[in-house]
Amino acid sequence: MKSIAALCATALLATNAMAQERYEIDPDLADSARGLIQEALESDLSFDIVESLTTEVGPRLAGSEAEARAREWGVRTGAAMSFDRVSIEEFAMPFWERGEMNITMTAPYEMELHGTALGGSGRSPRMRAINSEIVYFRSIHELTSALDGSLDGMIAFVDGEPMVRSQTGAGYGAANQRRRIGWQHAERAGARALVVRSVGSDSHRNPHTGMMSSDEGDWAEIPVIAISNPDADHLRRMHQSGQTVDLRISSTAGWRGETMSGNVVLDVVGRELPDEIVLIGGHLDSWDLGTGAIDDGSGVAITMAAAELIARMPERPRRTIRVVLFGAEEVGLLGARAYAQQHAAELENHVLATESDFGAGTIWQFNSYVNEEANGAISAIGRLLEPLGIVFGNHNTPGGGPDIIPMAAQGVPTVRLAQNGMDYFDLHHTPDDTLDKIDPEAMAQNVAAYAAMVYLAAEMDVEFRGRDED
Repeated sequence: MKSIAALCATALLATNAMAQERYEIDPDLADSARGLIQEALESDLSFDIVESLTTEVGPRLAGSEAEARAREWGVRTGAAMSFDRVSIEEFAMPFWERGEMNITMTAPYEMELHGTALGGSGRSPRMRAINSEIVYFRSIHELTSALDGSLDGMIAFVDGEPMVRSQTGAGYGAANQRRRIGWQHAERAGARALVVRSVGSDSHRNPHTGMMSSDEGDWAEIPVIAISNPDADHLRRMHQSGQTVDLRISSTAGWRGETMSGNVVLDVVGRELPDEIVLIGGHLDSWDLGTGAIDDGSGVAITMAAAELIARMPERPRRTIRVVLFGAEEVGLLGARAYAQQHAAELENHVLATESDFGAGTIWQFNSYVNEEANGAISAIGRLLEPLGIVFGNHNTPGGGPDIIPMAAQGVPTVRLAQNGMDYFDLHHTPDDTLDKIDPEAMAQNVAAYAAMVYLAAEMDVEFRGRDED
């Protein structure tokens, strides 16, 4: 344990380092950024954009005809705004379709449950329903310990706890394991189907869908169903009372061959450094249970609106601002991977990247992962965002958002404007992901933060790349 003197010395060094990295934004740039903030707070543009997307297109399952219509919407909307370049960059992908599904408890009495097939789920054999007794597992860890063949002819049910609501969404990763890898162990043990508690923090009978993980390119051959938290509670009580529970499951979910998806790319071309790119965006696809307003129509709208407000200024920013509406995010970051591959030769010119993909709640924290010498400039941007209720977190938070991961792995610097996700996992991947859940004022605060941050990053004479790795 460090002595008090050592701790004080460490604190003094940290204070000195902060003083050394003090950076002052050019007053004219700062005034322009504050003007963008004020304009964004008074604008309904982002809400209008997400209303248009969710109303005119609706649910946008990756690889579907609806996602193709969403790309057309992106091009049409971008062309009607102030972007200088609008394009679609296509890529091939396998297409999974939900089909029809029914899950009913048949013993000790009949009761229909509220469930949904998980992405990558298989179908009922020979189009007939599965009727079997369930084997209860308190957690995914118990299922992973099941012996090969021990579930022959049975249906595995993996319980767990509803996620605890939190501002950061903490707990999602751990809870999500039953959704992602449960099928592999259920199949290995011989189960005819797998049922899991939905990964969500709500207490409504709204099941949460989501993608499972692939097992070295193979996918589930059995139906894999997520049921709502109240229904999972009901099965738990039945199990605890010592009753035998039977389920009947029918599902037509499955893979339908190869199809096309694509990323919509919208550029505000820089006036001095057009080849240097500040990239922002959201993902255009959504799950098909709701209209994808929260996940991630809001991110699409926030970043498009922020770029549009900058494009309306008297002159273009020094660097290019690029908005990418990523395709097929929900099924494995396929659009993000395609973008990183298709733009591999120019990723070194991507000076900063971030994504809005955590709903439409207010932004409360600003984090970064850039060249250490640029930390002072990042801190200065953070100070300018403080009146929006945003605190600076730290300079050592990699990420930037799910679709940024493939670029970040290639050295693209990132920042993150962290939103309040207290109710995000009530709505995430459910039928409740609809436009009425968005607060326009909170959304406007997001646009204000993005517009100011992106504008400054595109204007400031700062090198964000070149972070030394530990």
